[in-house]
Amino acid sequence: MKTHTVNQDQWKNIYLLAGVAALLVFGLTLSDIIIGSMTSSDLTLLPQNAVERFLEFNESWFKGLYHLDLLNVIISVTMIPVFFALYAIHREKKPAESLLALIFFLVATTIFITTNTALPMLQLSGKYLDTTNETLRAYYASAGEALLVRGEHGTPGVFIGFFMLTMSNIFISYVMIKAMVFKRTVGYMGIIGSFGLLIYIFLVTFVPGIESIAVIIAAPGGILVLIWYMLIAIKFIKVGRYKE
Repeated sequence: MKTHTVNQDQWKNIYLLAGVAALLVFGLTLSDIIIGSMTSSDLTLLPQNAVERFLEFNESWFKGLYHLDLLNVIISVTMIPVFFALYAIHREKKPAESLLALIFFLVATTIFITTNTALPMLQLSGKYLDTTNETLRAYYASAGEALLVRGEHGTPGVFIGFFMLTMSNIFISYVMIKAMVFKRTVGYMGIIGSFGLLIYIFLVTFVPGIESIAVIIAAPGGILVLIWYMLIAIKFIKVGRYKE
C-alpha cells in the first residue's frame, strides 16, 4: 500500500512537471509568433545566403539564432516531459498507441536537433567576421552554405524534423480522442491545429513564392495548437495537485 502511494506521488510529480513544461511551451510558442511578426514572417525577406546570415549575426545574434529555428529547438526539448506524461496518463487505456507516439516524438526531436544549424552558424559567423583573409572568408562562406542546405528554415533539409514533430502532435491527439482521459475536444484541437501547421510546412518547403499566403493559412492552426498546449497544462496541473 505504501509502495502504491509512493508510486502515485511520483507520477503526480511528473504530471506537475509536465503541466509547467506545457505552460512554458505555450509561452515560448506565443513568443515565437510575436517575434516572427515583429521581425519577418516573410521568408523571402530573410538573408538568402551564408554571408548575409553572418552579417545578420553581427547585427543581432538573437535574430540570427531565431531565424535558424533555435527557439523551435528549445520548444521541442521542453515538450519532452509533456510527451512522457501524455504517455504515462494514457498507458493503461492505450499503452501501445501512447508509447508509439512517445517514441515517434523522441525520434522527431532527435532529428530536429541534429539538423539544426543555428549554433554552428553563429560560430562560423564569428570566424568569418574576425578575419580579413579572403581565402578564409571564402572557406567559411562555403561551410556556411553547406550548413544552410542542411538546416535553413523553409527548405527540404529541415522538412523531416518539422513534419515528424507535427505528426507526433497528431498521433498523441488521436490517442486523446480514443482514450478519453482528456476531453475529446482537446484531441480534435490538436489534430486540426497540427494539420493547419502541416499545410504551412508543405507550402513553404515545396511551393516557391507562397510564403506570405502560407502564414495566413497557418494562423488558425497555430492558435488551436496554442489552446491545445494550455488545455494540456491545465489538465496535468489538476491531476498533479489532486489529493485522494
